[in-house]
Amino acid sequence: MTTWAEALVQAAALGVQRLDAHLLLLHVLGLEASGRAWLIAHDDSSLTLAEQHRFLQSCSSRVAGKPLAYIVGHKEFFGLDLLVDSRVLVPRPETETLVDWALELVVSDGPRVLDLGTGSGAIALAIKSARPGAQVEAVDNSADALNVARLNARRLSLDVTFRQASWLAGSTDFYDLIVANPPYVAQDDPHLAALTHEPLAALAAGPDGLADIRSIVAQATTRLAASGCLLLEHGWDQAPTVRALLTAAGFRAVTSRRDLAGVERCSGGTWPELG
Repeated sequence: MTTWAEALVQAAALGVQRLDAHLLLLHVLGLEASGRAWLIAHDDSSLTLAEQHRFLQSCSSRVAGKPLAYIVGHKEFFGLDLLVDSRVLVPRPETETLVDWALELVVSDGPRVLDLGTGSGAIALAIKSARPGAQVEAVDNSADALNVARLNARRLSLDVTFRQASWLAGSTDFYDLIVANPPYVAQDDPHLAALTHEPLAALAAGPDGLADIRSIVAQATTRLAASGCLLLEHGWDQAPTVRALLTAAGFRAVTSRRDLAGVERCSGGTWPELG
């Protein structure tokens, strides 16, 4: 029988990073991801043959580039445990910058919030969890992604309205806040080669990566309430261009926010009051 310690040595030999190996082993054992210390303290315990087989399969998938979240089936985002699979992007820590900014703006009961390109529902559900009084709607063009988002909403008992559409197509309401983490990678970006396990449509957006952001900025001007805000996540070098797009469209108080790495990760602006 293979001990847990021996299994971790095997994972290292395959090229799996130590943290990933721990999380994969905890998943195979049916234990919480927070149990790493307990795992290390009991590493003389043995795997069954079935567990050893699943662990080595998981390690092989990780070495092949499959995201850890897809292998274990979930990802923590803004304190929420979200189910994820290949139908949706894996929520990134830097997207929490967008949520933090949104929560600064959602300070009263009843504001209408729209999350465009919701994917797993990460942004919409994080906002609803932190601001229960908000009316949160989430849109995605992918029926598969919406199935994942709805499942997460049910698991977390969060009342979010989901709708299938391409950005703001079909919207008839006016919103106090529109947030979006759209595709923003250039279609010929060499980094896409390392992201083949994730849905390409949720990553790439035209020759310069800004095609969807341009569409959202243009459409949002017709669906924002007076003094409503639009917040967009974008690429590490796109902030100046996105600010220029927002300013040209008529937004006021246009600015950007940096993520924990110091990168200008999000930009947004306020739609002016009538008159």
